Amino acid sequence: MRSRQRTYVLGGLFVATVLLATWLLSSVLATVFFAITVAYVLYPLSEWLVDRGLSKRVAAMLSTVVAFLAGTAIALPLVGVLYVRRRELFVFLQQLPPTLTLRIGEFAYPINVADILLALRGIVQGFAVTLATLMPILALKAVLFAILVYAILWRPAAPKHEIYELIPRRYHDILDRLHRRLRSTLYAIYVLQAATAFGTFLMAWAVFAALGYQSAFALAVVAGILQFVPVVGPSVVVLAIAVADVVAGDVVGAVLVTVVGLVLVGFLPDAVIRPRLARYTAGMPASLYFVGFTGGVLSLGLVGFIAGPVVVALLIEMIHLLTEDRSPTQQQLS
Repeated sequence: MRSRQRTYVLGGLFVATVLLATWLLSSVLATVFFAITVAYVLYPLSEWLVDRGLSKRVAAMLSTVVAFLAGTAIALPLVGVLYVRRRELFVFLQQLPPTLTLRIGEFAYPINVADILLALRGIVQGFAVTLATLMPILALKAVLFAILVYAILWRPAAPKHEIYELIPRRYHDILDRLHRRLRSTLYAIYVLQAATAFGTFLMAWAVFAALGYQSAFALAVVAGILQFVPVVGPSVVVLAIAVADVVAGDVVGAVLVTVVGLVLVGFLPDAVIRPRLARYTAGMPASLYFVGFTGGVLSLGLVGFIAGPVVVALLIEMIHLLTEDRSPTQQQLS
């Protein structure tokens, strides 16, 4: 009886401590979450380096460097394109008429372009000021991210050992199933999506350059980044170019870029790259992935891009576990 009371007291203190830590560390929880998920994905790389004769410290350090290089490879092209092409963007915006009229059948809808551009200008200026203010905080979070990824990769077995000691042995198979589902889901989000996005970028660059668009590289970068957005994807870039061609009076060019772009940019990278890597993923349906992505982003912000699909994937695995644990009698009555 005394032992059970002690367990209840420790459990209550644990819950209270978790709530207090969540409240105090709320500003860095997203960074901690990202670090854990990235370390999850990079663990096989770290183990591969250890098998090649490197120490765990060196392997963890090199894997952490890979994480930073991968993040830079995703963010740097977009920032570079926006900076290099800023003058062309300004010239294009200045050439737009003050008002555009959208006609659908007998209905006409005037669009005040000047007001939209003025609102966008205010948003960009506000974002620039906010970003400049947050730079010291972002730098500190980047350092925290690196330390956490390195620490987890250096001693990956420590958290697992503590969790398995806390939970009775008869439930360890459940933890193993959830672990496999989490690993495959994170692989699908980070590795598969990144590979597909890179393939989309290369294909879009080739297609837009072949069709004669001067900003082919910039458009390809945006198309590759939009590959991370489920359902919508790079097709938005193709359709936006088609609309711009229609506004400019080039209907033939709009039809050409729509047909060629949707097939080669919007469909082909998914059809070629994704099936080759699908065996490493959790096999989550695209509809459920979209639900997790959208709900996560709307509820948690940027961290929801990862957290939403992860929660949906774990929910699916729990449903599978509950279904498998049903007794034969229950299955016959259902």
